[in-house]
Amino acid sequence: MLIHPMPNPIAVQIGPLAVHWYGLMYLLAFAQFIALGRLRIRQPHIAAAGWKKEDLDDMLFYGVLGVVIGGRLGEILFYNPAYYFANPADMIAVWKGGMSFHGGFLGVMLAMWLWGRKRGHQLMDIMDFIAPMVPLGYAAGRLGNFINAELPGRPADPSLPWAMIWPNVDNIPRHPSPIYQMLVDGILLFILLWFFSRKPRPRMAVAGMFSLLYGCARFFTEYFRTPDYEVHFGPVTISAGQMLSVPMIVLGIVLLLIAYRNPQAPKPAAQVR
Repeated sequence: MLIHPMPNPIAVQIGPLAVHWYGLMYLLAFAQFIALGRLRIRQPHIAAAGWKKEDLDDMLFYGVLGVVIGGRLGEILFYNPAYYFANPADMIAVWKGGMSFHGGFLGVMLAMWLWGRKRGHQLMDIMDFIAPMVPLGYAAGRLGNFINAELPGRPADPSLPWAMIWPNVDNIPRHPSPIYQMLVDGILLFILLWFFSRKPRPRMAVAGMFSLLYGCARFFTEYFRTPDYEVHFGPVTISAGQMLSVPMIVLGIVLLLIAYRNPQAPKPAAQVR
């Protein structure tokens, strides 16, 4: 039986300065955003839409604010409001983990809208551009969750080769759900979306595909994760993560329908007023 290694959440400590693994995963996420962004700008249809590598650094600054502020607010409001309002000092303790992807998604949309107003890009063109660069960053965050021994899975059949005991929870074999979400919601989604976005697509198609695929992937992997809480709709019970994924599925379908019923090419920034 596998046992979670429970590594020290602090990767490096020099005197009072402590660098946490969770923070390093976010640095990795932001670094891959820049690296993938440079590759994406080399694609002819992306360059033709007016994207330049100079856009990436400024966009990343806004994106970091959107991810951190939105992700933390989502964790506070969507998942653990009672705890955080009882312990307000922990609201800013992001190094302990606890970031909501759905909150971060909303935060990034707002940040990109603000950045687009300054640089003359429309929101949906920005979302189409950045969508393929998001899943690997998400995967890095889930690896950080695993290192922090967060988000334990539901009980698993002991015969499952990778069933794992989480000593900080109990002695019951469980699914390593952060690894599932890293692989499915992150790496698999990246592969599918990267290949989809390599060819010219109508406006909103890439963003719509991301929203649809992530919502479906997250809805599936939530079956293996211990729910933060569950929501009952008559005889149907779903987890909080599944409930928050349903709007993303609906949004993705709507965006794809609009994109392919009335195809439009992305608008270069110079054409936006």
